[in-house]
Amino acid sequence: MEIDLEKLEQEVRQCSKCNLCKNRTNTVFGDGNKNAEIMFIGEGPGAEEDKEGIPFVGRAGKLMNMAFQGLGINREDVYICNVVKCRPPNNRTPLKEEAVTCLDYLRAQVMEIKPKIIVLLGNTALKNILGDSYGITSTRGKWVEKKDILYMPTFHPAALLRDESKKIDFWNDLEQVVKKYNELK
Repeated sequence: MEIDLEKLEQEVRQCSKCNLCKNRTNTVFGDGNKNAEIMFIGEGPGAEEDKEGIPFVGRAGKLMNMAFQGLGINREDVYICNVVKCRPPNNRTPLKEEAVTCLDYLRAQVMEIKPKIIVLLGNTALKNILGDSYGITSTRGKWVEKKDILYMPTFHPAALLRDESKKIDFWNDLEQVVKKYNELK
């Protein structure tokens, strides 16, 4: 089945399947290379993302961009998106039913982009993609392979803003991603 990301993004812009649509300024579909071999998935847009319609442009995104720069990752070469496409009120964690409502959009993005590596940023992305039996503290930094895709769970950059001690683990996890990507080339 061929998926057209532009048509899918238009569909997301019109979406009213859950209550998150009621307070959004913009949907936040995704950003980056539509042929990326590395995809990053977060939980949901924050205030800056809602305002601009682009994922990871707020404080957490700026921190992630700094890590990218330090590791030689070009943001334009990867694809970045979220589990939910609309901002939850007060930046709360998306509710399970909100995430489930958006998962078909996310699956379609993954099917179209066909990444070799998916970096799961935080517990919400981890649980919604790999299942509730996974937890970020016990799984981060460990490769999980499913359906020919390698998953690297790590902390969400927003968690690093709250607890700087997590920065080293985040950096090490992204170093593993770069190393694995270079091995796969």
